[in-house]
Amino acid sequence: MQWRPLSPEEEAVIVHKGTERPFTGKFVGHHEDGTYTCRRCGAKLFDSSAKFESGCGWPSFDTALPGVVREQPDADGRRVEIVCAACGGHLGHVFRGEGFTDRDTRHCVNSVSLDFAPRQQVGTAYFAGGCFWGVEHLLQQQAGVLSVTSGYMGGQTKSPTYPDVCTGLTGHAETVKVEFDPSRVSYEALAKLFFEIHDPTQADGQGPDLGNQYRSVVFVLDAEQRRIAQQLILMLERKGLDVVTQVVDAGEFFPAEDYHQDYYVRTGKQPYCHMRVKRFD
Repeated sequence: MQWRPLSPEEEAVIVHKGTERPFTGKFVGHHEDGTYTCRRCGAKLFDSSAKFESGCGWPSFDTALPGVVREQPDADGRRVEIVCAACGGHLGHVFRGEGFTDRDTRHCVNSVSLDFAPRQQVGTAYFAGGCFWGVEHLLQQQAGVLSVTSGYMGGQTKSPTYPDVCTGLTGHAETVKVEFDPSRVSYEALAKLFFEIHDPTQADGQGPDLGNQYRSVVFVLDAEQRRIAQQLILMLERKGLDVVTQVVDAGEFFPAEDYHQDYYVRTGKQPYCHMRVKRFD
């Protein structure tokens, strides 16, 4: 574990178990969404949802993340000290029975013992366009995409397996779940890419992969995603394409088996029925 260099004030608290003056710490009135981490080693300690205003002058949390904070008797023989379980750095003290929240616990923490990581805003999109291997592979290469997961959506069977879906009787389409950073790539850009990496004019299949499970679908999460998908389809139709892509409300997504995930990355092969064709100006 690589520890970060500490300022004299941080060392006095984290290493030598000191206490910062009340109402002076930068996280006392802090309300941003994210995770509080150990200033010395970076371990995740407290989620912002656990923070509350106790009026004591130090940041207060009614619970810590599982297994990351260790309790031990304080040197004064009266209080319970809390330290980072990863590096042993002093955080503060824990008190119970005060009734501030339903958890009846107050982790009283020095601001200088903490850092903060804002919660990353993550967008989600669902696309189906033939074998999910190829759709997954090409979407993974887009800057701003955080993860792509192959799976199944749009059917009636609960917890479908690949053999189930391959029968074409479950109603599911091979679908990818795309998680992305909206500050780096928009939903519209991803939808445009989707329409360019598969053939939106081929019904119930892509290339040699034929069947209802290979149909072209944009599964939308809200009215704005629906508007964007329908607008892109209209743009393609105005260019003379007979688009068969369905725009359907998203349902439950079932991740596919592990051996389907990152297929082309793991095998070193290339998609056999997906390639990018520029369709938008």
